[in-house]
Amino acid sequence: MTIIDPRDGSTHPDMSVLVRRGKIVSVGAAATAAASGVRVIDGAGRFVVPGYNNMHTHVFQEERSELFMASMLREGTTGMRQLAGPDALLKRRAEGRLSLGADTPGLLAMAGAILMPFNSPTIERVRHQISRQKALGADFIKLIMVERDVFFAAVSWAHQQGMTIGGHLPPSITPAEASDAGYDYLEHLGTSANIWIETSSERTALRAIADTSLALPNALGYVPFAEQLFASEIVTKATATTLLNPALSDAPESISVLQRALDTFDEGAAKTLSATFAKNGTWQTPTLSRLRTEYRMDAPEYQDHPWLQMLSAQVRSNFQTTRTAFLDLPEKRRAAYHQYYDTASRFVGIMHAAGVPIMTGTDGPGGNPGQDMPSEFQELAAAGLTPLDVLRATTTVPAAFLGRSDRMGAVDAGMAADFVLLDSDPLTSVDNLSRISAVVNSGNYHTVAQLDESVDRLLASAEAS
Repeated sequence: MTIIDPRDGSTHPDMSVLVRRGKIVSVGAAATAAASGVRVIDGAGRFVVPGYNNMHTHVFQEERSELFMASMLREGTTGMRQLAGPDALLKRRAEGRLSLGADTPGLLAMAGAILMPFNSPTIERVRHQISRQKALGADFIKLIMVERDVFFAAVSWAHQQGMTIGGHLPPSITPAEASDAGYDYLEHLGTSANIWIETSSERTALRAIADTSLALPNALGYVPFAEQLFASEIVTKATATTLLNPALSDAPESISVLQRALDTFDEGAAKTLSATFAKNGTWQTPTLSRLRTEYRMDAPEYQDHPWLQMLSAQVRSNFQTTRTAFLDLPEKRRAAYHQYYDTASRFVGIMHAAGVPIMTGTDGPGGNPGQDMPSEFQELAAAGLTPLDVLRATTTVPAAFLGRSDRMGAVDAGMAADFVLLDSDPLTSVDNLSRISAVVNSGNYHTVAQLDESVDRLLASAEAS
């Protein structure tokens, strides 16, 4: 078999890999005979790459998490980063009750509760929240929206606690000042219009008229049990379709600002911002596959996408309701959203060219079809990344982000035995990253037929329950 090393793009044909107790013991020329008691897998004609890493998932929050994790492994994902870990979830992890095993990707890192107005309305409260999450075992901090002074205090305090912090961009914070303040990473390009205002030739005028208020009032932080209410089943069900596509709740005035920003997108400004990200080491998980489901939700392939069969009847209904609402939007508004996605894809290419580290992530699995790694690979390739760039985005870049380049991101002696056997050369086409023959996770070997059988079994069990 041919081993591909994403660290330098080199290929090594006629090689063998010896695995013992979840680690790669040696990599060398293909052996003519195996040692006694060693299981031999014939990899002739196949290509071996490190296991893929989904650096933005919410799989543990899903009703059918076991099924979704099996589907992730089928995609070649051997490592995952959970972007939200409420107290109960962190407790389950501490107690070893997250249902992880030979048939699931490994958990690389988990955040605590997301920083929002109801748990972080003041500098004092946000510091307490970050310290509390660290004590509970959170690996990093995720922030969505807080007041401006709270944002900068949160970044500083998280770093003092030895934790990274990142996530979305509150509307009052520009991408450049967030990066300069040490905000470690951005998810979904920040989600708001901030990126497009910053990269507009009319950014000064747009900043003057953009709404910088929080989507949720900061006063929620002073309402007893606000956090519990927000997480309650009643509220979750009421907001299910909104979460599937937040763009549907955009106010008319915000759409006007967004349209003007997109119409005046300035490649020079985009390169300047990208240079800032590269200089400061502001990592990016753009989740293009997720952004596409939001801003191009009317794409015909989503109507009867195979992913829909993985969802419960209620979640399928929620998706169809949301998609119908998107299709019913005025054509001009849908065109603006299409332009949003196309500009996002273009900007990811500009960031990559500037040396900004980009990682694969899907923001799933969830109620939208298309939030999968093959789709993410395709969208990154469409943004201008080469097949080797995409391979790095899912292997070596996540390893570097986590500070684990000595343990993961390559098929080499001493590394974790997480790798994928492919039927075709992934350096010639990004499509080949999804032509999987087998997956090895923590030394456990699974053929693609076995992975398909596992997904089918769990799907049947979910439908029967």
